[in-house]
Amino acid sequence: MAIRKFRPYTPGTRTRVVTDFSEVTGRKPEKTLVVSKHRKKGRNNRGVITCRHRGGGHKRLYRLVDFRRNKHGITAKVAAIHYDPHRNARLALLFYADGEKRYILAPAGVEVGQTVVSGPEAPIENGNAMPLSSVPLGSSVHCVELYAGRGGQMVRTAGASAQVMAKEGDYVALKLPSTEVRLVRRECYATLGEVGNAEVRNTSLGKAGRRRWLGRRPQVRGSVMNPCDHPHGGGEGRAPIGRSGPVTPWGKPALGLKTRKRNKPSNQYVLRKRRKTSKRSRGGRDS
Repeated sequence: MAIRKFRPYTPGTRTRVVTDFSEVTGRKPEKTLVVSKHRKKGRNNRGVITCRHRGGGHKRLYRLVDFRRNKHGITAKVAAIHYDPHRNARLALLFYADGEKRYILAPAGVEVGQTVVSGPEAPIENGNAMPLSSVPLGSSVHCVELYAGRGGQMVRTAGASAQVMAKEGDYVALKLPSTEVRLVRRECYATLGEVGNAEVRNTSLGKAGRRRWLGRRPQVRGSVMNPCDHPHGGGEGRAPIGRSGPVTPWGKPALGLKTRKRNKPSNQYVLRKRRKTSKRSRGGRDS
């Protein structure tokens, strides 16, 4: 796959960069694998906004993705590569030998017509799923289970992969994309290879309207609000925050405060914490 840049015919195309969709072969989703999904628009069960800047956007149908890969020993043929509006990765439509159809995350390099299979005896090839105990050391995996049988929960975004570092006893050490090294049970399943569509990190929306199409409403900096609306607001001209550090609209510390519980039970499985990142590299902004 590749990316497309546009000539600056309009302000919206000046900085617009999109993927070329050359790997997408299916234009319409499989009817038996889509369901309608209510979009919460940032509201809770009482209709109160609990997540700001959500709403609008184009209608979507949710694709039912097989994260468990529990059809062990049954070969499947990749029939098509489809677009998924709910994630930046592509989907691979599988036709199993017994007639069933399922979606999986499309691994990098998997093409239409290729055969994939899952199970402890699966060959070491991209797209095949197997327990971590069967994966060779140094291999890249994605869609990793945290609990056996629950389905892949980690390493699912486009271009992501984890590396199998070591095996000892009932656990396998994985180096995650965040550089965190974590222990996972050896019977948990993972898919070989990395997730496809890695070039999505080089894309640019180009205009505010495309973000509205994705269901994201505008954000306003707290420093330009009134003092009744945000702790950063008020003052004459470009006033500083006036506090020891930036805070949320509700007065809680923001931009850098660690929110992970110190006594979280899963801390015992983290061998090395993730690399610290600066606010600049995270793309932090005024709340």
